[in-house]
Amino acid sequence: MQVQDDLQTRWWALEAKLVERFGKKPDMETILFLIGIQEFGDIKEKFSKEQKQDLMHVAVCKLLTPSGYYEQEGTDKDGWPHFKQLKPMPVMNPIEQENFLKDHVLLYFAEHGE
Repeated sequence: MQVQDDLQTRWWALEAKLVERFGKKPDMETILFLIGIQEFGDIKEKFSKEQKQDLMHVAVCKLLTPSGYYEQEGTDKDGWPHFKQLKPMPVMNPIEQENFLKDHVLLYFAEHGE
């Protein structure tokens, strides 16, 4: 349970930093959206629903790249990064999935100076 407690403590610290920066607590989808925008590199005033989903997909791929699940293949003519899946995701229950993703989000923010 120690590892779980440490993950939660680190997660709360990240949430506190994001609240400080944005004025409200973001949910996981919002965090993925923000990471997706960072990786896409183009901030627009409005994104379509499909683009928002694409940005979250980019974020998940980017988050899981250091663990060897994806690698970036390049970018298309519009600047969208494209990834190739290298290995299947492990089978996890919803709580394990959430913690797996949280751990990767924390790693991402640690590597990007947060």
